[in-house]
Amino acid sequence: MRRAKDAARSIGLLTDAQKRHGLHAIADAIAAAADEIIAANRDDLQRGREEGMSDALQDRLSLTPSRVAALAEAVRAISELPDPVGRVLDARTLPSGVALTKVSVPFGVVGAIYEARPNVTVDITALALRSGNAVVLRGGSAAASSNATIVSVMRRALASVGIDPESVQTVDPFGRDGARALMTARGLIDVLVPRGSAALIHTVVTESTVPVIETGAGVVHIVLDESAPLEWARDIVVNAKVQRPSVCNAVETVLVHRGAAERLVPAVVDALVSRGVTVHGDQTTLHLAGQGVPADEADWAAEYLSLDVAMRVVDDLDEALEHIRRYSTQHTESIITMDDTSAERFVAEVDSAVVMVNASTRFTDGGEFGFGAEVGISTQKLHARGPMGLAELTSAKWIARGTGQVRG
Repeated sequence: MRRAKDAARSIGLLTDAQKRHGLHAIADAIAAAADEIIAANRDDLQRGREEGMSDALQDRLSLTPSRVAALAEAVRAISELPDPVGRVLDARTLPSGVALTKVSVPFGVVGAIYEARPNVTVDITALALRSGNAVVLRGGSAAASSNATIVSVMRRALASVGIDPESVQTVDPFGRDGARALMTARGLIDVLVPRGSAALIHTVVTESTVPVIETGAGVVHIVLDESAPLEWARDIVVNAKVQRPSVCNAVETVLVHRGAAERLVPAVVDALVSRGVTVHGDQTTLHLAGQGVPADEADWAAEYLSLDVAMRVVDDLDEALEHIRRYSTQHTESIITMDDTSAERFVAEVDSAVVMVNASTRFTDGGEFGFGAEVGISTQKLHARGPMGLAELTSAKWIARGTGQVRG
């Protein structure tokens, strides 16, 4: 970590062109090493299956040729984004004549702790380097072989273009001791981003002495309002649950307005079940659908990360909003409606990082938002909220330029 701190000084001084060149080198190296990376990932998957890893975690861990190619393309996309460093955030001249300018600057060293997600190894490294930061990674034992190979590939790529490879570090070889060291490396690590289970995030937030940008679990809701078109309701709910159920922006609870329940519930449940989804429903949902399993209190707070979804019929928008206030993790919520008043009320009253109208919750993603990739999806309210891209990995510096002024 001390080597990363030292390297951060040179990384922070790289020009826009140098950072782009370094990221293109990483992208090319990842693409060229696809077979090596997939072979290492195969070892992780085999070990995970032997240890009883869940299907959801196996999906997050798995790297296929197309996913490796997508990682390389994401790095190239990040390289083409505008440089976030040196942006003028504010400018003014004081009555004394001193000129003040507020500009964006790198944090220095970004730490990341995450689970079974080798794509995060690439995404966070690329975002950190593009924003002039060094990075220290703790990717967890489940992806140990994948991450070791990817980090080695990226470090070699940086060295090949004259950029200090010590700007990319991993503490994985030190196991849990490495994670604890990362959480307590105040003065060496400038900001720490956890990504993974609610338990991991809670541990990092409560035990870290390094400033943390909290990313949260996704108990994500979709509300089917009384005026929701059947086709939109069915297609959006199925997409939000089925496209990739193991991710944090997948829907976990569907709330249906009672005035639309008889019209919507049977068709939406049929569409979900036909795609292999188990619907955990309240009594009204089960009666109208004629299928599903009974929901209990735990289902309303569940982040399934699997082909399961909770469904409840509510009397009106008031009850839907109250349910969200009680159970939401403030990640993403969406309403399907043709009523502008309901839509605007939902947008105004729901206190989540991302609030949507008539769209799948799967759009809560740094790539979809045009960030190239994301550090994580922040559910806190300080500095960063929602998908975090380059701007969220910068701080600010005030620059004062005078002509000999002294304060009277």
